[in-house]
Amino acid sequence: MNVSDYDYELPPDSIARYPAQRRDRSRLLVLSRSTGETAHRTFRDVLDLLAPGDLLVLNDTRVIPARIIGVAPGGGRVELLLLEAVEGDRWRAIGRPGRRLRPGSEAQFGGGRLRATVHAVEDDGNRLVDLYYEGELLEVLDEVGEPPLPPYIDRAAEPLDRERYQTVYAREPGAVAAPTAGLHFTQELLGAIRERGVEIGYVTLHVGLGTFRPVRAERVEEHRMHSEYFRVSPEFAAQANARTGRLVAVGTTVTRTLESAADEAGCIRAGAGRTEIFIYPGYEFRAVEAMITNFHLPRSTLLMMVSAFAGGRERIMAAYQEALEQGYRFYSYGDAMMIL
Repeated sequence: MNVSDYDYELPPDSIARYPAQRRDRSRLLVLSRSTGETAHRTFRDVLDLLAPGDLLVLNDTRVIPARIIGVAPGGGRVELLLLEAVEGDRWRAIGRPGRRLRPGSEAQFGGGRLRATVHAVEDDGNRLVDLYYEGELLEVLDEVGEPPLPPYIDRAAEPLDRERYQTVYAREPGAVAAPTAGLHFTQELLGAIRERGVEIGYVTLHVGLGTFRPVRAERVEEHRMHSEYFRVSPEFAAQANARTGRLVAVGTTVTRTLESAADEAGCIRAGAGRTEIFIYPGYEFRAVEAMITNFHLPRSTLLMMVSAFAGGRERIMAAYQEALEQGYRFYSYGDAMMIL
């Protein structure tokens, strides 16, 4: 398969730069896996699309304020996007400008509340940086950092993003990008879902930037998938294996986690580790039976995953074209799709 088969044109005004006024008032395109038929709803209508006995699975990762802006000793501006802890206070990060972030370079953030020294530059250009601070790192980042909004949002982070670029059930810090399908849920909607007899369960996958990057290889099969940390608790595994209805994944991150944790019979196994699973058309799903997701970037692994789940590239591309014609908003702060 050619990566170019997963390209499409998206008008800039179709990219959501701000969230909907209310989380559950986003639009929802419903796509049938069996027939390819579509319907147009609001996100709160997901309540009508779930049935008693279903298990709705959420990713409880929490986005950290990983974008930090500071100064080099000479006074020049520097920026780091912390990606993940490597060991202790050594982190992998994206840094710019590169000329000010060579090995041995120093920078300070928040008036010296946080300091960083570049330990090394990796082959892909990422920096390994050593962080110095007093107290708890997450508390320091809350003071000096900001939410790492994706570049296509094309604006600086604002106070509203600290709340809205975070799910209402986020609790395990470690992500540098939000599991965006979950942004549409409110506590009120989750309560109504429980009252309907639908179970809710949680897994953790710390979302990295690699999730959203376009595939650079010419052929899909040549792409090397990034790895991300995930955890499936014994309690969740027991809950999933005892369910009486469908396993409904909220987002591609949950789908990735569940498919990584499932054995050949679809039984969910508890455990933690890193997953490099790459799902594209031809993949046979073991566990996930319905999926809630947002609209994804062209040439991305996420677009390939939803194509696999929906029954092929043509079906997803047709649904995306319909969404564009109907004025849906795309990407992280945009509208949603439910594939069932």
